[in-house]
Amino acid sequence: MLDRTEPVPLRVGGTRRRTTRFGRVATVLRSSPSRLAILVFIALIFLFTVLFMTPWAAADRAGTDFADALFTAASVVCVTGLSTVDMATHWSVFGKVLVVIGTQIGAVGVLTFASILGLFVTRKLGLRAKLMAAGDSNPLRTHHGAVPEGQAVRLGEVGTLLATVAVSTLTIEIALGLLLLPSVLIAGIPFWTAVGDSFYYAAMAFTNTGFAPNADGLTPFAHDYWFLSLLMVGVVAGSIGFPVIRALTKQLRTPRRWPIHVKLTLATSAVLLVGGAIVYIALEASNPTTFGEEGAGRTAFQALFLSTMTRSGGFSLVDFDQLNGSSLLVTDMLMFIGGGSASTAGGIKVTTLAVLFLAAVAEARGRRSMEAFGRRIPSDVLRVAVAVVLWGATIVAVATVVLLQITHESLDRVLFEVISAFATCGLSSGVSGNLPESGKYVLAATMFLGRVGTVTIAAALAASQSRQLFRRPEERPIVG
Repeated sequence: MLDRTEPVPLRVGGTRRRTTRFGRVATVLRSSPSRLAILVFIALIFLFTVLFMTPWAAADRAGTDFADALFTAASVVCVTGLSTVDMATHWSVFGKVLVVIGTQIGAVGVLTFASILGLFVTRKLGLRAKLMAAGDSNPLRTHHGAVPEGQAVRLGEVGTLLATVAVSTLTIEIALGLLLLPSVLIAGIPFWTAVGDSFYYAAMAFTNTGFAPNADGLTPFAHDYWFLSLLMVGVVAGSIGFPVIRALTKQLRTPRRWPIHVKLTLATSAVLLVGGAIVYIALEASNPTTFGEEGAGRTAFQALFLSTMTRSGGFSLVDFDQLNGSSLLVTDMLMFIGGGSASTAGGIKVTTLAVLFLAAVAEARGRRSMEAFGRRIPSDVLRVAVAVVLWGATIVAVATVVLLQITHESLDRVLFEVISAFATCGLSSGVSGNLPESGKYVLAATMFLGRVGTVTIAAALAASQSRQLFRRPEERPIVG
């Protein structure tokens, strides 16, 4: 009789080795939310690529070639908004449903979405799911080592955050869809088509994607201030981030108790929004091809709308080929900054910019630490902010050089398109529609890197690094 207390040897020579190898892979994936996020994003992109290539997804039932399907899948899952086909006429109803589903998954984050499904099915959330969701909502958690709990989202509050993500997404999109419906009906669109278009616009606004369901885009609503204002509200709501939404819903009347992440996000976003509008008014006031010859009220509204959409919204009322070169450069900068952390927006995030600014102020004042709203910000946050900017700038620079070589377009147009892809903004200078296959792959990779996040990429690559147990002698180089 076999003694069950003794280990049973495996009879097949390679079985134990393969089992150990797969076990190690599974352990790494479970312990590294960043790597899991990258792999799930890649799997989703290829899944939607296959679905978009099916005849049922195309309006003409002829199917879509691989390059266009992959580009669309990357744009949808990464909630970017760029396209190589006419999104309004190329896709069937099934294809448009795929677009909406893909943007919903990509907007909330794949790990957060999976955690929400698990919470819905099992009615409880395990520690592993909490860690993954926390890493998805706070990039600092993807690093090894202890993470202070005085951050935007504490581990014990992850379940509440997931509920906030699910409830706020559904509530905001449904409310926006209902409020947009009258304007769509007034535009002369049949009732059931108007219902679909209204909720499509609502989803694209909150997810900061910027796709339009009708061939004319926003042209029928160019003077409908109610419709355009609702789009701006949806974009701003999606771009501030779910931790901020949660804090506002819980502590709206006690702003002093808001975490510093919430205060920095709201303050920096407001400054960029208003400041961007003022700059656009100053730069485009004499340009008759944009909104220079509009009245004062119309010009101010157009500038505010443009400032809002450059932060990752993706909707547009002006032809970017008609903007002055100075305005294009300002747009590039606003797109590169993007929206808030753990939001549906892209870019390097507004808190990254705020931390860099606070570091510069602290250095100018001769202080060793950064301070804001009566709180001290630790130095490791500054290191992450610097890494995000450098990695982001590197991705943009490499993609721009490659696309310039492929397309032979002008630098300003290519740089605009690349930053829009990296920041998952969706505004286009027209380069995407004329790209060869190689250019589509380059821009799709840029969208993927921009959405997954530079911090997540860096943490995934560094996840296997060993801890350094010694310190080398210090020596200061000359800087500046």
